[in-house]
Amino acid sequence: MQKFIDKHALITGGTNGMGFATAQQFIDEGGKAIITGRTADTVNKAAELLGKNAFGIVSNASNMADIMLLQTQLKQYTDNVDLLFVNAGYGKFSSIDYADEAHFDELFNILVKGTFFTVQQVLPLMKAGSSIVLNTSVVTEMVVDNFSVYTAAKSAVQSFIKTFAAEFTAKGIRVNGISPGYIRTNGFNNTGLDSSQIEDAIQSIIPTIPFKRFGEPSEIANSVLFLASQEASYIHGTELTVDAGISVIR
Repeated sequence: MQKFIDKHALITGGTNGMGFATAQQFIDEGGKAIITGRTADTVNKAAELLGKNAFGIVSNASNMADIMLLQTQLKQYTDNVDLLFVNAGYGKFSSIDYADEAHFDELFNILVKGTFFTVQQVLPLMKAGSSIVLNTSVVTEMVVDNFSVYTAAKSAVQSFIKTFAAEFTAKGIRVNGISPGYIRTNGFNNTGLDSSQIEDAIQSIIPTIPFKRFGEPSEIANSVLFLASQEASYIHGTELTVDAGISVIR
């Protein structure tokens, strides 16, 4: 049975990886997905792959001017957003010794400010029964070298789950988070590593994962859509960890 017939989802950062997989599954379940990305080329390509029930908006989650236009752009496609998956973002890593203000601001702008104001701007299009899912990370439960700024930014997003849930309870809007572990996406592309360094990093990480493999984007999509579905109607203010147990089995 298709769970999301006549429903609309906004998925930020939906042109690849976890966001794209979530849009694809939402459409497969009968819904219509609106995705955002930073360039027209990537947005148009992703929307074309997703098919006729996908719509694209060029919007940079770290740019306040873009975020302030988001509500108006959404109204071209729908007056109601049933699922908001705030997924846009990436990781950049630096030791404390070498991190500079630009590194700090870049991550906090896209992950913290971008998340907060995206929710604020989309909220008027959401009604009782709709769902917000924030993308956090298992780094908030682990100590990883060179991740201090990224971890702090994701911890701020983690805190939004509870505070947003408290404020939106009266509106009938459920708020939850998804906390991915190591997922097979292009997330390493923003780290500054070359292809061989990325492969070396992946091969060094795999033995530390209980299931000895990276997760698939579809496995995150399954979890996001569970949280957005009626099966999760009594789940609110919760963070669902999807990491093969790496954050608790060491």
